[in-house]
Amino acid sequence: MKKTIASSLLLAFVTTMATSQEKKELDRQAILDMCGCYEVSFKYTETFAPEIDYEKHLDYTSKALELALPIVDEDNKISLQHLLVLNDTTVIKHWRQDWLYENQAVFHYDKDNNWVFTQLPANAVKGQWTQKVYQVDDSPRYSGSSTWVHFDGRHYWENRSDSPLPRREYTKRSDYNVMSRGNRQEITANGWVHEQDNNKIIRTDGEQDVLLAQEKGYNTYVKVADERCQAAKEWWAENQDFWATARAAWDEVYNREGDLTLLKKVDDKPLFVHFYALEQKGATKAEVLETINKFVANTSVKNNVEGQ
Repeated sequence: MKKTIASSLLLAFVTTMATSQEKKELDRQAILDMCGCYEVSFKYTETFAPEIDYEKHLDYTSKALELALPIVDEDNKISLQHLLVLNDTTVIKHWRQDWLYENQAVFHYDKDNNWVFTQLPANAVKGQWTQKVYQVDDSPRYSGSSTWVHFDGRHYWENRSDSPLPRREYTKRSDYNVMSRGNRQEITANGWVHEQDNNKIIRTDGEQDVLLAQEKGYNTYVKVADERCQAAKEWWAENQDFWATARAAWDEVYNREGDLTLLKKVDDKPLFVHFYALEQKGATKAEVLETINKFVANTSVKNNVEGQ
């Protein structure tokens, strides 16, 4: 009898492990399916405001050609670099999304260019993937951990996480300071969709968050011939070594618990402008880290980073 129970438990364990591995492979494939050359359409519209005298802002729409490259493809980590292609020849490094399996180290945006780095319990991230999103200079934007869903022929991941204002708004308005992003990334027959249900939040110390307005975002990525993104592939081949160096420098900054506050400007220039110069000269890791540390406002942590 004991042998039968033991055999049954072993079979159940093996079956569970096999099912878990199959699920993980489905997850990995869904993430890698976001790679390729895409025509992208960005659409945002404000949908609701609790105050009746709030004046709705104009809708935002734009289009772009974008290449997503898998710059890291490991069992527990996939990193996708996005590159914009303008007029078929001009390439701009865009956002990056890292996907980490059963990852415990995350960062959450508070406000005022401050991120809080924390550790999640192992049981809270079982079977989940963390998405970490970075800005054009590889500085932090937002992160969150959730489960990829594969059901009825659908493949999607959704999460809510706070972030700074999007680039389309942070130079134009100051009536809110935190975007609570409801993100859904879903694979489709011809690409993928990034659907958003965003809350525009006013956050102050010691006070409850105030909702200014809600917004719907619908960004579609429609796959096109790879040849249309050839300029981006060539640009990345020429610049990927520098950006690998930049990521290594940032990793030292991110290796922390507690806050990371970044100044918005140094020498009257934002961080991404400094990175243009670093990229042009092919800067070393030490030079990149020196530049980043000029922007690190919380000096007690900054000194620890410099000593590594």
